[in-house]
Amino acid sequence: MFKIITPFFLFIAFFSFTASADFKKGFKAYQNKDYRTAHREFLEDANKGVEEAQYNLGLLYEDGLGITQDYVEASRWFRKAANKGHILAQYNMGLKHDLGNGLLQDYKEAVRWYNMAAEQGHDLAQYALGIMYFEGLGVNRDYTKALNMYQAAAEKGYMVAQIELAQMYYLGQGALKDNTYAHMWWNIASAYGSQVGQKNRNIVEKSMTTEEISYAQKLAREWMQANQ
Repeated sequence: MFKIITPFFLFIAFFSFTASADFKKGFKAYQNKDYRTAHREFLEDANKGVEEAQYNLGLLYEDGLGITQDYVEASRWFRKAANKGHILAQYNMGLKHDLGNGLLQDYKEAVRWYNMAAEQGHDLAQYALGIMYFEGLGVNRDYTKALNMYQAAAEKGYMVAQIELAQMYYLGQGALKDNTYAHMWWNIASAYGSQVGQKNRNIVEKSMTTEEISYAQKLAREWMQANQ
């Protein structure tokens, strides 16, 4: 099982809300690596309840940018944004409870926050939930739910989830053993550059007929074409 090693995210791509002058100044300051100014400007909006500012402020505390690194303070601001439905803040809250980073390690709370982000379609949260169900961390072990979560993340193109999903089909965990689907998902992961996917695909081929391999390859091609 792959371990979750995922960096915290920063809002840098676009404004999905009407940004205030303070937020725009903070964003520009961050881009210019003027983190003290970014902190000051984000703090203005964060104290007004703006979730994007709260989230980004949490990231500055998480990484110690423009301010003394403080995981507890980062968690406080992530929580404020997460409670407003901010998907990345929800994932970060799950991750922090999962790893015990700035918060007490609490797998049940990790599952609760991961689930919130997963319901909004966050692929890494879906993958993380898959791990929790597979390992029985904070929930009862449930291979079917683990497979469903891996499937959701795999369908979004998350390579690690594709590898885990293939493994579950290969071993018959959470579903009937199916070498065709195992081959398909390992093949897709291989196309994304995974050596593990390539190696495992070659292994499962040894127990498949030519027709089964051909069909699995067809499924992989169709998925890749539909998800370019």
